[in-house]
Amino acid sequence: MEILVISGLSGGGKSKAASYLEDIGFYIVDNMPAAMILKFAEFCAAGNGRYDRVALVYDVRTGSSFSELFDVLDQLKEGNACCSMLFLEAAPEVIIKRYKETRRRHPLLDSVDTLEEAVHRERELMAPVRARADHIIDTSRTTTAQLRGELLRIFGQESDTGGMAVSLTSFGFKYGIPLEADLVFDVRFMPNPYYMDELRHQTGLDAPVAEYVFSFPQTTEYLNRVKDLLSFSLPLYAEEGKAVLVVAVGCTGGHHRSVAVTRALTEYIRSLGYPVTENHRDINRGG
Repeated sequence: MEILVISGLSGGGKSKAASYLEDIGFYIVDNMPAAMILKFAEFCAAGNGRYDRVALVYDVRTGSSFSELFDVLDQLKEGNACCSMLFLEAAPEVIIKRYKETRRRHPLLDSVDTLEEAVHRERELMAPVRARADHIIDTSRTTTAQLRGELLRIFGQESDTGGMAVSLTSFGFKYGIPLEADLVFDVRFMPNPYYMDELRHQTGLDAPVAEYVFSFPQTTEYLNRVKDLLSFSLPLYAEEGKAVLVVAVGCTGGHHRSVAVTRALTEYIRSLGYPVTENHRDINRGG
């Protein structure tokens, strides 16, 4: 079991980090007191693999002492748990700007007179936690995509795809391009099964239609080139922080060619390890 403690300064990016880590398979628990961590770890260990990767967000809101947290971490490591701590921070002026933009209230503002004092006070309080951290990320000049990529680099597993899902849809150009599409591929150049009497009333999901579409060398070559493009670009979209990439494949009516190609691309993208959904928007619309 892997246990990650996410800590750091308020406004440093803990919430964003937690959401990105959730995308790559961590079970997230926010604001858990140190005294409860050991019991929670026991619960997770008995979860039959459901909670193999757990991330606990810990900050000044918990109210527990840091020495208690450190004792818990030591006990977890002695128990052979894979345990580490991530600390997120940013420059004081950056944190102050973020609070002004969001109009949120700093958790220490009740004990000091100004936001600036609260930011500096928290930095002092969290210094022992920072010193104990295994990984420190300064988000002062880090974009959300860069933060996501750094977390994937540190905590991602070989099979992780950055949490990005791919949605493929076939469509007919006569009904318009899907508004949500990120990538659009036009396959109207392919030989059209619509003009074959025995295929007209079938769809690209039927074997005879798919066999006809892929019996032409230009179709096979085109599909291979699209696969090369996707294998190159999908990791870059994931690294940039894309949660869902919508790929649309269009032919004239959305019944034959686009459906067959969408089905083939779905199988290919799934083989790359991405969660993928397949939809055929216009397959049941009139010719």
